[in-house]
Amino acid sequence: MDFSYKMVLVARKDLKLSPGKLAAQVAHAAVACALETKKINGKWFKKWTDEGAKKAVVKVGELDDLFPLKRKADDLKIVTYLVTDAGHTEIPAGTITILGVGPAPDNLIDQVTGDLPLL
Repeated sequence: MDFSYKMVLVARKDLKLSPGKLAAQVAHAAVACALETKKINGKWFKKWTDEGAKKAVVKVGELDDLFPLKRKADDLKIVTYLVTDAGHTEIPAGTITILGVGPAPDNLIDQVTGDLPLL
């Protein structure tokens, strides 16, 4: 069976980031996840890129909502990355802004983020 692959970026809505800051944080997570997946699961990375590197951005309410998602992804052997801001612009240093998940097969990613609304 041939799978479809995607990456999902999970943003916190409680931070009220500007559009540019949010875009930068999402990009940071996407790059980190892609590079790590390429290193540890080249097959998934290649299939994902061959299919167009599909990504979706979804939202959660607050920081504590990210950790159960990360644990579930870790249990499924999906790469995750928590973006921790450097604090140079809009938010304090050390603030976790985004959870990157994947890329991985859709059926696995959906077990982690499938119930979350799009940003």
